[in-house]
Amino acid sequence: MKKIVIIGAGPAGITAAYELLKDPDLYEITILEELNMVGGISRTVRHGQNRIDIGGHRFFSKDECVMEWWQEILQCQGAPSKDDKILGREARLIANGPDPEKSDEVFLIRHRVSRIYYHGKFFDYPISLKLKTFLNMGIFTSFVVGISYLFSCAHKLPESSLENFYVNRFGKKLYSMFFEGYTEKVWGRHPRMISADWGAQRVKGLSIWSVIKNMFGKLLPGKKHEVETSLIEEFYYPKYGPGQLWEKALSIAQEKGARVVYGAKVTCIKREEGNSIAKVQCEDGTTYEADEVISSMPIKELVEAMQKGGGESVPESIVTIAQGLPYRDFVTVGLLVDRLTLKNNTKIKTLGNIVPDCWIYVQDTNVKLGRIQIFNNWSPYMLADPEHSVWIGLEYFCNEGDDLWRMSNEECVKFAIDELQKIGIIDHQTKIMDSCREKVKKAYPAYFDTYENMDEMVAYLNGVDNLYCVGRNGQHRYNNMDHSMVTAFVAADVIRGKANKEELWSVNTEKDYHESK
Repeated sequence: MKKIVIIGAGPAGITAAYELLKDPDLYEITILEELNMVGGISRTVRHGQNRIDIGGHRFFSKDECVMEWWQEILQCQGAPSKDDKILGREARLIANGPDPEKSDEVFLIRHRVSRIYYHGKFFDYPISLKLKTFLNMGIFTSFVVGISYLFSCAHKLPESSLENFYVNRFGKKLYSMFFEGYTEKVWGRHPRMISADWGAQRVKGLSIWSVIKNMFGKLLPGKKHEVETSLIEEFYYPKYGPGQLWEKALSIAQEKGARVVYGAKVTCIKREEGNSIAKVQCEDGTTYEADEVISSMPIKELVEAMQKGGGESVPESIVTIAQGLPYRDFVTVGLLVDRLTLKNNTKIKTLGNIVPDCWIYVQDTNVKLGRIQIFNNWSPYMLADPEHSVWIGLEYFCNEGDDLWRMSNEECVKFAIDELQKIGIIDHQTKIMDSCREKVKKAYPAYFDTYENMDEMVAYLNGVDNLYCVGRNGQHRYNNMDHSMVTAFVAADVIRGKANKEELWSVNTEKDYHESK
């Protein structure tokens, strides 16, 4: 049996194990996970009777293989969820699917609502061309937006930066309103200092033109039209958050023989002649022999471990690139409150008549807060009492070791509450019933500094015969969850002799987001 060592029990690592164990007699799989829980940044963290989704994860993909894979693990609901039942809301149901009120292993089918909160007003995310959008902006600003967009159509800028990428698609005015400040908040760098690759990675075909096409496409009955990923209006969501799916998928892999070692931080990778990895060693000194290694650990740490392992020396240029690869870290503050001051002025019915958003993008630059998740709207089962309380996650982007990162839990919670009051999300009469803080290192691989030399890094890593880099951090690529899974599909196929290793780094580099759906 081939000995497969998988570094990391996130979506990519678990997917790789699950796929390879479709042939359980061929592979002996060991998964090394640094934390004591699975799912990576797609994990669900429990706090008392409530659950936090780190980052917010919609289960939607234009890749049919991914959609089918998810539904192998959890079936879609066949009866109304708690909130739909109480409110009498119509919900799309699947024949013979499980009842979420009776079964835990179920996907809810949720309606996507995400909006931008800017200067005390709500705007659709992505920006729509509804009358309300223009009323919120005002006549003069709307006119400037239109002229600015037409000018950008006639005078394209060289896409040498993320700033130019956005201006080409939305015009200078919309860029300055909804992209410039928020992007700098997320990455800690001005968009003119960030590679346009990030936009190509995450925004792809989204633009004013795609918004127009999507709007008119809905007006044509019976006509199917391609929808950009950022414009989808429905998605699947596990009853108890994304971590539930990854916990279930891993348990299936374990039933087929996968071994999982928790608290296993990989610090040394030993190579032999021929530039193949022979052993993987963890911080506690435990060593695992390997015929093949699938790595989702950050490239910076991977190269450092290879340096320590001896064998063929790592070129100095590769060490320099690895050490200079930037990351953005992440803090979520969970607050359980009795109410929000925001009013639900939509036609969407919600428990407690709270705003219907899954998450809200906070565009105002006078606060550090980036996004607000409202867990009630992801799944009513994410909190103990969705009828009489609101469970929110406040997302902050930071750097490990900076002021925000070093705050105590109490200081960070107070800071978050003050910011919510400052922008009118809650007020001084709002009752804070519970709180917590979660920190995530290297949540977002960034596209500046030595990232410009990633081609050299990719060539080097591909040259290690039995190494397969997968997932967001494994490829230093801001992949969605489904993209990370596809890298694992490819890695498994290469090991099974069904694909070429060169295909591994081509996932999510095409101009369009996978195939059309």
